[in-house]
Amino acid sequence: MLAIKKARKLIENNPNDAAAKIIAALVLALESESSLSVAQLYSLDDKRFELALEILNEWRLDRHYASKLLLLDSSTVAQALVDGAPNSSVS
Repeated sequence: MLAIKKARKLIENNPNDAAAKIIAALVLALESESSLSVAQLYSLDDKRFELALEILNEWRLDRHYASKLLLLDSSTVAQALVDGAPNSSVS
C-alpha cells in the first residue's frame, strides 16, 4: 500500500501538476476498469513512472485479496446454510 499512499500525497499536495494528473487518471482508470493511454504513462519522469508501476502492482494484489475475501464470505455463508439445515435423514 506504500505506492497508493505516495500517490495520494502527490495528488493532494499538487493536484495541478502534470504527473499528479496522470497518476490520478491511472487510479480512476483502474477503479472504473476503463482505459488509459500508455503514452501518458511514458510521459512521466522515471520516479513517477516507477510509482505508476508500483500502483499497478499493488492494485493487482489488492484485487486478488478482495476476491479471496469474497470467496471466504461465500464459503462462510454456504457452511452456515449446511450447518443450519435440518437433518434430512429419516429415523
